[in-house]
Formats: sequence, structure tokens, C-alpha cells
Amino acid sequence: MTTPWGELELARFPEDPRDRLRAWDASDEYLLRHLAERDAALSGTVAVVGDRWGALVTALAAHRPVQITDSFLTQEATRANLARNGVAAGSVRLLTTRDPVPDRVDVLLVRVPKSLALLEDQLLRLAPALHEDTVVVGTGMVKEIHTSTLQVFERVVGPTRTSLAERKARLILSTPEPSRQRPPNPWPYTYTLPEGIGAVSGRPVVNHAGVFCADRLDIGTRFFLRHLPAGGGPRRIVDLGCGNGIVGTAAALAHPGSEVLFVDESFQAVASAEATYKASGAPGHAEFRVGDGLAGVPAGSADLVLNNPPFHSHQATTDATAWRMFTGARRVLRPGGELWVVGNRHLGYQVKLRRLFGNSRLVAGDPKFVVLKAVRR
Repeated sequence: MTTPWGELELARFPEDPRDRLRAWDASDEYLLRHLAERDAALSGTVAVVGDRWGALVTALAAHRPVQITDSFLTQEATRANLARNGVAAGSVRLLTTRDPVPDRVDVLLVRVPKSLALLEDQLLRLAPALHEDTVVVGTGMVKEIHTSTLQVFERVVGPTRTSLAERKARLILSTPEPSRQRPPNPWPYTYTLPEGIGAVSGRPVVNHAGVFCADRLDIGTRFFLRHLPAGGGPRRIVDLGCGNGIVGTAAALAHPGSEVLFVDESFQAVASAEATYKASGAPGHAEFRVGDGLAGVPAGSADLVLNNPPFHSHQATTDATAWRMFTGARRVLRPGGELWVVGNRHLGYQVKLRRLFGNSRLVAGDPKFVVLKAVRR
């Protein structure tokens, strides 16, 4: 990536030489060019929210920025990109969306997230740290910035305008009004699950901002809950890509005494899963882990893995995440252990499962979704 301060070598995480997707885009370049052209003062606290692969904080490392992210993979990419460019790890302070924000922010840079709720939550948390001279600049591709995006900046920060588009990227420029009356933060959001969906019927589910389908039960998960494995004694169960933890919680309720590992790369998701599990009153023991899939989970340690894999990485449609999840599941399952997957019918997950496990069985299906089972031989 070319920046006003030199060239950077950047990669996504985990690095895959076959992956042609870059670790930055035109909106990152536009933001950095804007800061250089206006000679923005970067001597105070520079907070960078939503930096996807560490491109922005690596470029600004000389100013010792604070990165705030919901993504474990982003943190790992940032560490790797700092090292790749000979920058000391301590040059950037890495915070998650669950950590306390800095007391004062002099420059706030926001890479607009896919989730409007996450944007609202993070701006509301950061607003008390802004002052009338804070420089606030958002950035994103034109297709990522909507009227609702600008309304959130306007409502929480202050008067907001946009730049002209350059290479299909746009900037959001806000002027802080510290005395502005702001709405209360609506997150986390809790609702009660409907009847007729198995063990979690009528139970509460807790969602922090940014979690997929945070205000309702999505139809894929609803279908999965109706067809989860039943019976059998206590097991070691993994809810892989747990989101708000409904699936793993349902398994814990259906298999009393089981140990359940909830794992996701989103800090918001794992916090939601823990809150949902505790609110359900599920018996047994649970562990909550933010990480890169099943990396670090001992091989042959699980009896059952439940998975609703994502097929998007930010704006890119890809099956790379699902493939890595399936591969990790095969490694951690004991002989005879089972991977249960729900997915859109057209994604063809049964082909991948047969290739990895040597078998794949259709448990249930409707015109949109399938539930598949693969057994570790």
C-alpha cells in the first residue's frame, strides 16, 4: 500500500498465498491521504476504530495510535503487519470493543463497519472522550456508506458531511459537539426466543452490538435448532462460530452435564454467548474463547462440533472461512465424533465435507437450508 509516508507491505490473517484479496482498499488510502494533505495534528491520542487488517494503524504507527476492533483476526493481522514493516509492537495499543476506551481522544478515525449497530455502539462509547477540537474522520467505500450511516455520526458526534468520492471511496467528516444530548446506548439487546424451536424455546438471548441478526432469530439458526442432535450422555461440545451462543446453549440444555466450548473471532459475539448461556440457566460447564477458529484446541478433544459458517469476509464472498472451520473440526473431533453444519443449500457444503471426512449425510433440508452431518472416522 502506498501512503504519504512511504510504502507498506501488508497481508490479511491468516496469510494465504492463494488469497488475492488485499489487506487494504481505496478508502484506507483516501483517509491517509486526507490526513497528510490537511496536515492534521497527530500528536495527541489517535484512536482508530474498525481498522480491518491493521493497515491504518501500521501507517500511523509513528504517532502511537490506539486500535479498537471487534476482530481477533484483525489484531493478529495488525501484529503481523507491524512486524512485517519493522515497526515495534508497542507502537500501537491494541484494544477490543469490550475494553474501556481512552479518556480523551484527539483524532478519531473510523473505518465504517458492516454493522450499523456496532458503529452506533462504538461512537456512543467514545463520545464522552471527544472534545470540540477532536478531528473525526470516517471512511468507507461508497457502497458501505448510507444515509443511515451519516445519521448515526450526526446524532452521536455532531454536524456531518461527506467528501467527494475518489476511486469509489468516500470520507465522512464530523464536527464534535461535546454538549450534544445523545441517545442512551441500546446495547446489549435482550429478547425472548419463540416456542417450538427445541430446548431454548422461551429462553432469553442476549446480543451485543455487531452480532449477526442481533434483534431477532435468523431463519438459518431457527432451522438448525429444530434439527440438533438429541439423546446421549454428557459430551464435549463445541459451538464453532458461536455468534450469540444460541446453538451451543441449546446443546447444553439438551445434553445436561456436557462441557460446551463457545468460540468466535468476534469479541462482541463471545460476550453475547456468555451472557446468553448464563441467562438460560443451562447446566454443565462452559468455556468462552475468542480466537482463530479451533486453533489451540487440542486434537481429539471433542465429541460434537456445531457450526453455522459465515460465507462473507467483510464485503467479499468466500468459502475460505468455512473450509478452515471444517478442517479444524475434523482435527479436534475424536474418532466417531460428529460435525453438524447448517448452510444455504446452494453453497454445496456436502462436497467439502465428503472431501475432508469421507462422508456426509443430509439430516434435514428445506428449499433454502440443509443440515449436514459428517463423522470423524
